[in-house]
Amino acid sequence: MKAPRSKQSEPFLTDIKTLRERARKNIGEGGITEAYQGNPERAIEILQTVLATEIVCVLRYTMHAVAATGISSDGVKAEFDEHAKEEHEHARAVAERINQLGGKPDFNPKGLESRAASQYGSAENLIEMIKENLIAERIAVDHYRELIRYFGNKDPSSRLMLERILAVEEEHANDMHDLLVAHEGKPMLPR
Repeated sequence: MKAPRSKQSEPFLTDIKTLRERARKNIGEGGITEAYQGNPERAIEILQTVLATEIVCVLRYTMHAVAATGISSDGVKAEFDEHAKEEHEHARAVAERINQLGGKPDFNPKGLESRAASQYGSAENLIEMIKENLIAERIAVDHYRELIRYFGNKDPSSRLMLERILAVEEEHANDMHDLLVAHEGKPMLPR
């Protein structure tokens, strides 16, 4: 004989009539509804650092794609260009999310690097460029993992966006690692 289900084990579902009334009543709040459990102001503040990080990465990868020289630089330049385009897509997605949360994305170049988790860099040769990009990707990977845990179920849209970005950043880090191994002539970097 089955035990009767308690009301606590039932998922909480708002009736359709209430959902419709709330949607009409709070229309000025855009996509932020009563079900949003995060702090929109804090989410915007955090996402501004992600936006700055992605912009700095676009600039660094673009500069490296232009400045890289050497006998085997063409393939590396192409990789830098591809990464710059993907980082631009990330910046755009983050800016859109900031806008959805009611914020204004901060594209102001003044103070950009101080707002970013990663740095622009000053590499002079191909190996240094690859290392700078690998370090920047590792910073982004750690930072975004922390932010994914922070957003959790309170802000699943921001979390999911960062999860998608994280997967690409991990791929970028792996690409930079592979390039570094190939160009330094070592079978594997020390762990």
